[in-house]
Amino acid sequence: MTTTLRPTGPEGRDAEGRRSRAYEIRVNSRPVGALTLRGPSETGPPFGTIEHLRVEEGDRRRGRGTVAALAAEEILRGWGCTHVEARSAAAAGERASGDHLLSALGYAEHSLHMIKELRERPALPPGSEARPLRDEEFAAWWEASAATHVGGMIARGLTPAQAAAGSETARRVRLPDGAATPGVALRVLTCDGADVGAIWLAFTAPLPRSDVDAWIFDVNVDPARRGAGHGRSLMAVAEHECLARSAPILGLNVFTDNTPAVRLYTSLGYRTAERFYVKKLP
Repeated sequence: MTTTLRPTGPEGRDAEGRRSRAYEIRVNSRPVGALTLRGPSETGPPFGTIEHLRVEEGDRRRGRGTVAALAAEEILRGWGCTHVEARSAAAAGERASGDHLLSALGYAEHSLHMIKELRERPALPPGSEARPLRDEEFAAWWEASAATHVGGMIARGLTPAQAAAGSETARRVRLPDGAATPGVALRVLTCDGADVGAIWLAFTAPLPRSDVDAWIFDVNVDPARRGAGHGRSLMAVAEHECLARSAPILGLNVFTDNTPAVRLYTSLGYRTAERFYVKKLP
């Protein structure tokens, strides 16, 4: 019995210039599952993605998923990828069988997608207010935001140069007009008149997920003001902005090793929707 990948259609390209193609997983000529591959963007880091890897129930636990994932890695290597990212959907926050497969293949978990359905506007603590980020503040804010983004990508295995290129691509694609970019809310949190942190929200497509109305791309509290509840206040600001725009389903990405942030989001009612794993190709 031979497990192979067979394309189900021609290659496509998304708005960032990433190659994509859907495949059937076949045993001899019999379809037993499917997956989708995405290559790196034209100017971003050489990351490929395995998405929607699925094996039919009757063919599971026979090594089909393992062979399909290894074949997918070979295709992505041919597309110029040095790293592969794979997703595993979380059922009610629990780990799925795909998590065990990825771990066995040498993938390391690095981040989570978390989602919350908003209903009521939470109150801000006394003395806390939110205001728009001003144009003249954008450069300094981006420098601080980019440092977090670059550090996260280096932790995933990228070189500093690759991480910096990925960060610049994100700024150009997500914030082409800086603080005035349409469909974006950049908000500064003040406490008793002093700036203590900022948050970046996006409301227009393309968002990282199709099942959300808004996305938090960055939450940053001034290091000198951490531990005082300002992160929780920034999340309240985000929920205010979303409900004011009739965007009740809010999502975010958080690095798995950022335990305080994961605990905060969980305590606020966010649920894990998907886990992300990364592997460096040999």
